[in-house]
Amino acid sequence: MSRRSHTVAVVAFDAVQLLDVTGPVEVFTTANRYGADYDVRVVSPSGADVVTSSGLTVGVSGPLSSLPRRIGTLLVPGRRDWRAAVGDPDLVDTVTHLAGRAERVTSVCAGAFVLAATGLLDGRRAATHWELARELAVAFPGVRVESEPVFVRDGHVVTSAGVTAGIDLALSLVEEDWGADVARNVARQLVVFMARPGGQAQFSARLAPGQPRHSAVRRVMDHVGADPSAEHTLDSLAVVGGVSARHLGRLFRTEIGMSPGQYVESMRMEAAQVLLEKGGDTVEEVAQQAGFGSSESLRRAFQHTLGVSPTTYRARFQTTAGSRRVVAA
Repeated sequence: MSRRSHTVAVVAFDAVQLLDVTGPVEVFTTANRYGADYDVRVVSPSGADVVTSSGLTVGVSGPLSSLPRRIGTLLVPGRRDWRAAVGDPDLVDTVTHLAGRAERVTSVCAGAFVLAATGLLDGRRAATHWELARELAVAFPGVRVESEPVFVRDGHVVTSAGVTAGIDLALSLVEEDWGADVARNVARQLVVFMARPGGQAQFSARLAPGQPRHSAVRRVMDHVGADPSAEHTLDSLAVVGGVSARHLGRLFRTEIGMSPGQYVESMRMEAAQVLLEKGGDTVEEVAQQAGFGSSESLRRAFQHTLGVSPTTYRARFQTTAGSRRVVAA
């Protein structure tokens, strides 16, 4: 647990996502109100202020040369167009240089692509926004990409998922540096979870796999999607695909990264999520309609995949239209 001033260097650059920068900065500076001692510096490769993704300008704290020789935490935010970020040699060189001076290196969202471009993530586990996980794995095959965790630590490198996950990351670092009480006070002040329940899967479960090349896989996916609640066995799906059961299993693992059975369950999960969000059916009724058979099976699937119960999921994601109060004039 730290008891000394800790420099946090945030590398900003044009088109950076605003909340990737301001979310963690707000956590660290709020922590100072509760006994922490963070010296937060926003810097840029050119030393100039930057225009963020939202069009707002973020001012830098000073030139790179104003940073101390040793940096406590280096934080690299991202931009949606990650190719432009990794194609900026000044940015990659700056991050490479500062990473060599940092005790801890972190990234938020697509900032993982910049870290990967430096080679720092080679052979390491890493997280990024769920929508970009596959792109990170393809662009940098040496990185062990994990699409579900909100953040991943591997040695002195910590990478987080999309946008607001940078707040979760920063809170975990505050707890590591200054203890749970300080982090808890920050979470209360900012009205956020001390530890977010569930992972990215609660947001990304609807992300459809990429369009498969093999017609058998496409036929099976369309068949399951038309009625997820039907009884789908490996043998029956193989008949739909016109291939052997063994070959269908190989095709699914190669093309979409899961077995036919796992795909069926993912489609049932999606159906259950839609029913929970939009309808007033009981959990038992949702389980039957989505193909889980019983509420207990549905609860187990939700806990395993999303880390929350169906009831908690409904409370978190159901439309607010029905709960709005109308006050007469």
